[in-house]
Amino acid sequence: MKRLPSRTTIPAGYTWNLSDIFQDPDAWEREFLRMEELLGRMGKFEGRLAESTELKGCLSLLDETYMLAEKLYSYAHLFHHTDLGNSKAQGLVNRVDKLMIDVREKISFIDPEILSLSPEKLTSLIGSDELSFYRFSLEKKLRLKPHTLSKPEEEIIARTGILSQLSENAFSMLNDADMVFPKIRDERDRFIELTHGTYSKCLESGVRRVRRDAFHACHTAYRAHQHTITSLFNGSVQKDLFYSRTLRYPSSLGMSLFDDNIPARVYENLIRTVHDHLPVFHRYLRVRKKFLRTGELHLYDLSVPIIPRLNFSLPYEETRTLVQKGLAPLGDEYGRIVRMAFDNRWIDVFESRGKHSGGYNWGIFGVHPYILLNYVGTLNDIFTVAHELGHAVHSYLSNSFQAYHYASYSIFIAEIASTLNEALLLHHLLETSAGPRRRLYFLSHFADTFRATVIVQTMFAEFEKIVHEKAEEGIPLTLEKLNEVYYGLCEKYYGSAVRLDREAEISWMRIPHFYQSFYVYKYATGFSAAQFLADRILSGDRIALDGYHELLKSGGKDYPLVLLKNAGVDMTVPAPLEQAWNMFGRVIDEMEKFVPRRTS
Repeated sequence: MKRLPSRTTIPAGYTWNLSDIFQDPDAWEREFLRMEELLGRMGKFEGRLAESTELKGCLSLLDETYMLAEKLYSYAHLFHHTDLGNSKAQGLVNRVDKLMIDVREKISFIDPEILSLSPEKLTSLIGSDELSFYRFSLEKKLRLKPHTLSKPEEEIIARTGILSQLSENAFSMLNDADMVFPKIRDERDRFIELTHGTYSKCLESGVRRVRRDAFHACHTAYRAHQHTITSLFNGSVQKDLFYSRTLRYPSSLGMSLFDDNIPARVYENLIRTVHDHLPVFHRYLRVRKKFLRTGELHLYDLSVPIIPRLNFSLPYEETRTLVQKGLAPLGDEYGRIVRMAFDNRWIDVFESRGKHSGGYNWGIFGVHPYILLNYVGTLNDIFTVAHELGHAVHSYLSNSFQAYHYASYSIFIAEIASTLNEALLLHHLLETSAGPRRRLYFLSHFADTFRATVIVQTMFAEFEKIVHEKAEEGIPLTLEKLNEVYYGLCEKYYGSAVRLDREAEISWMRIPHFYQSFYVYKYATGFSAAQFLADRILSGDRIALDGYHELLKSGGKDYPLVLLKNAGVDMTVPAPLEQAWNMFGRVIDEMEKFVPRRTS
């Protein structure tokens, strides 16, 4: 039986070098203590923010405090994510999570005090030369005036911060550390340990029994914890309702869109556009069914390559070379940063026992980004490398060209940087593929990525919207109600092209992003914007390439829709979404040419 390796058996070159943040836990301890001094200084500004000099000093100290807190928080959590069972790492996480609550409590006077100033005084401060650097930030605070409470009330809100994380943290521990998945037999009839990493690989297996067994085994594990997960998810939704109502937002969705100044029509346009094009998606599913010759198509048939016996599994070192070639259209400077990520241990590569599942990028100002992978060599893993490198280069450039105050970029833009890299890698694979079978393999990958990134994420987004609206109406989010909503969406989105197993109703339980409400729609909007930009860059449009580089360097110095429009993409209208669907349709047209003819 194949078992996951322990952390200590992974060669150091394939693991993070956390000493780039702090040399060791002792250095972390010293900086942790220094936070007390910074927080003590913060209180001296209370009651003095009506003067531009004092306000500037306060905002400067706030940046210094946040910068150190970010490093402390990042070190603890990255250390913990390499082994969720490590009690020392868990201890650092518990302490730094409490510290972040203390920070929010100590600074809770700032916004109420600023916004308590008269409109004339506040306008004068915003327009002063001394505060010119903070002008955009102060204008954003002014927008928050209707949603800012009194100082005592803001202190109470700050103290609830640690409570707001409980559902997400508990689900993460259940999902990544405590949940035990059944064993299944692989293609050679050997028992294997089902994990988050091996599950995705099993769904790509050419042996349908392996796919089916993995699907049922995985959902059996979640079904065993269905009441606990329902309670955790309900807690997360109720948290959103508490904050949206307490802070006087019209809804949980409205609260989530407010900070980025995203109109609700962007969210609604996405759902409406996908609904309008579901017949195109159903046509793709029928094409997939013809290739697989499965009789009925099930959810566990949607990830397997449609070309049987085509082996495309790469060792990690070969993936490094492939990804660098695929990203070459982005220029020499971009390529240099990618090489730094590979060569300087920014990436934690392989799955090990107790390691956090999935993949992500974690940017740290003044250090460099860190990328978590659980690489096993599938085509999805290869694209994940390109995807997370998009985030990493974005973080590196934003941190290099913006001061800390404006370096952090919106997630709405972040998913463009990642999916554009995937588009370029796919183009490279299609251009260099030898033979029609391999070309069809990569076309199928694009179609599957479109399904997962645009269609499924939009279905997730609609699920979030519906359940939050029901909670706002006072409808209890019982297990039966959540299953009913999710299964109904599966029926709508997949139509008659897929035979839904009853396990489909609980698939919502597997999605960690549901604990970061209204996040997933940005994958779909980001994918669409990325395809638009990638097409222009691949056509040799130098203006588009320069505009894209400027976007990556811009951090959060303006609202995301403004920065995107400067780069040539208007996401307030359906046009970028329509263009992505047009491309999906063209891919299906080409795939249909390869559909095998029936023989008598």
